[in-house]
Amino acid sequence: MRVVLSDLDGVLVDSHASIMRAWRAWGAEHGVEPAAIEGVQQGRPSGEVIATLAPHLDAAEQSRAIDLRQAADTDGVVALPGARELLTGGGTVAVVTSCTVPLATARLGVVGLPVPEVLVTPERLARGKPDPEGYLLAARELGVDPADCVVLEDAPAGVRAGRAAGMHVVGITTTHAPGELDAHELAPSVAAWLERVKARSGGE
Repeated sequence: MRVVLSDLDGVLVDSHASIMRAWRAWGAEHGVEPAAIEGVQQGRPSGEVIATLAPHLDAAEQSRAIDLRQAADTDGVVALPGARELLTGGGTVAVVTSCTVPLATARLGVVGLPVPEVLVTPERLARGKPDPEGYLLAARELGVDPADCVVLEDAPAGVRAGRAAGMHVVGITTTHAPGELDAHELAPSVAAWLERVKARSGGE
């Protein structure tokens, strides 16, 4: 199996309930219409979303607050099928996420998944997804060619980032319809994709 660069939310963990609780509470506090909150496309750094929904607020300050709220509220966060096998199966795996370090580690920790050696988060980037910067940084830190990387993504912005990085992108259809993901291939879960990889390699 080639080097895997994986998104976190919607690919390795299901944190949708926690995410929406935090965003709904934030929206209520700042007078943002509920419909706008429900229509937020996940997969982007929270600061970018806040800048769009409430440009009059300090996006960096509000982003820190909402990320800390999510990190403290891990109720209902669960590992998705195949996540444990992917992260503990001996292959080379990095996580490239729009979560901050405290949020990413909180979600991995609550479901008992290891934090990979290479964890790329917004604190380390100038531009978030759909920009390819995060995926290119992960490949560079792992010492591999982008063409030798497989990206696992569930969101359109992440799929675009992986493709822009010149990587093979697998769209995981946990949160978006297949037609919304312009990926090289689709799979319903990481587990299903890993089974496909095993079948291609003759079950080794």
